[in-house]
Amino acid sequence: MITAIATAGAAAPVRLRRHRAGVLPGFGLSLGYSVLYLGLLVLIPLAALPIRSASLGWEGFWSTVTAPRVLASYQLTFGAALLAALVNLVFGAIVAWVLVRYTFPGKKIVDALVDLPFALPTAVAGIALTALYSPNGWLGKPLQALGLKVAFTPLGIVIALIFIGLPFVVRTVQPVLGDVERELEEAAASLGADRWSTVRRVLLPALAPALLTGFALAFARAVGEYGSVVFIAGNMPMVSEITPLLIVAKLEQFDYSGAAAIATVLLLISFALLLFINLLQAWQGRRSGRLA
Repeated sequence: MITAIATAGAAAPVRLRRHRAGVLPGFGLSLGYSVLYLGLLVLIPLAALPIRSASLGWEGFWSTVTAPRVLASYQLTFGAALLAALVNLVFGAIVAWVLVRYTFPGKKIVDALVDLPFALPTAVAGIALTALYSPNGWLGKPLQALGLKVAFTPLGIVIALIFIGLPFVVRTVQPVLGDVERELEEAAASLGADRWSTVRRVLLPALAPALLTGFALAFARAVGEYGSVVFIAGNMPMVSEITPLLIVAKLEQFDYSGAAAIATVLLLISFALLLFINLLQAWQGRRSGRLA
């Protein structure tokens, strides 16, 4: 009996320590601050878009968001963003591979240049790209001689979106690639796997979540990009006019309800695409876990 009492007495402090409050705020307080912060900065501003566009009525809303000029801007915005994100997905992974796996002179400079689109104001990037790819620019003039016009065309928009989206893929893949053990690649090679089989069966499953995350970030940034695109696009309706520019044009005309309606559709499409990418990423993570 004495032993049982002693054992219970020794276990009591353990139970007390288990329920003792920590130094940092608990879950309830942290969750409250998080919900308040997100509500003030994200949810309330986003909720204002459909509320403002509701003043148009359903017929006015539908006629505004399905106008031929607006549909053309949707097609260009999402098409260019998707193409730029796909290009960055491939070449961003290659850049990350070079920075992680190789040592060469000027590596730190190249690594720093990857972050340049983060620090560079978007307007400066747009002016620089326009000067570079204009018909009289350093790259635009020889391309023009070959019959390829870049500035003031949808191709120029894609190039601008590739420029601002590359760091998202590189910086997402780079730390994950650095954590991949090279012994796995050496083991695959020792078992007779060629380089493509090693990449496909060893590296890609480990990098897939990071690649999808980088793709989603680059795509989301490209959809809402304005400053670096507005200069090189040319802004010709039905040809090179992006949706953010059309929203700004509506605001300059004091058509706030029309701008809110277009922004609401842009928000819904972006949210649906990002939700699909996140679900795909979760499925890939579960699949990789089962294979492991």
